[in-house]
Amino acid sequence: MNWSALDWGILGPALIAGLLVLSTHVPLGTQVLDRGIVFIDLAIAQIAGLGVIAADALGMPEGGIAVQVAAVCAALLGALLLTWTERKAPEQQEALIGVMFILAACGGILLLAGNPHGGEHLKELLVGQILWVNNTQLFWLAGVSALLLVALWLGWVERLGRFGFYGAFALAVTASVQLVGVYLVFSSLIIPALATRAYRGPRRYALAYGVGAFGYALGLALSAVLDLPSGAVIVWTLAACAVVFAATKRAPSAVPQ
Repeated sequence: MNWSALDWGILGPALIAGLLVLSTHVPLGTQVLDRGIVFIDLAIAQIAGLGVIAADALGMPEGGIAVQVAAVCAALLGALLLTWTERKAPEQQEALIGVMFILAACGGILLLAGNPHGGEHLKELLVGQILWVNNTQLFWLAGVSALLLVALWLGWVERLGRFGFYGAFALAVTASVQLVGVYLVFSSLIIPALATRAYRGPRRYALAYGVGAFGYALGLALSAVLDLPSGAVIVWTLAACAVVFAATKRAPSAVPQ
């Protein structure tokens, strides 16, 4: 174990990035569970990632504005398609989301087939590079997160109907997937919301944020001390924190709301 690896200069920005991701993914995650479309985040994240890969294949500068635009456009197109499929075939929506995910994933593999660094790019897309987040990325994520939170709390998303919901997902995922990766985006959405599913209202959000924040902090610390990939460790600590929380809390009927 390397205790000297607990360096706030490295872990601090990574933790801030995780908290910003949680800020939008916790409220969206509760809606996902209520709607019963659990895999929407994976699909939208993978579609946004496909936009990033396509921009890279076209020779656009890595991390530049053009790549961000490509990711946003791809995610919004995915959101528009999901809006259409929900209207036309609502009973098959979950299956169609799964099909979109696998098509986007395979599309990315095909675009990276001729890239000598394709395996590395694919790994970065899935597990992210949260330890190497910079101030510019944090400011970008903070700005998008703030706008989305305002839109959610003021009801602007609901007024736009189906596309408002999917569009909010598209923007939230695009802002976070390049920092933390597809796996952590999905985990941040589902695990805290799932752990607190027995609660309602502001109490649920507070508890979900607590589970998520502790999971990120513990995962980052363990990954640094044990010298293990941060994204994968955080996914496991999020799940562990959710299990411990669910096991130690009383039944919802006994908990004052």
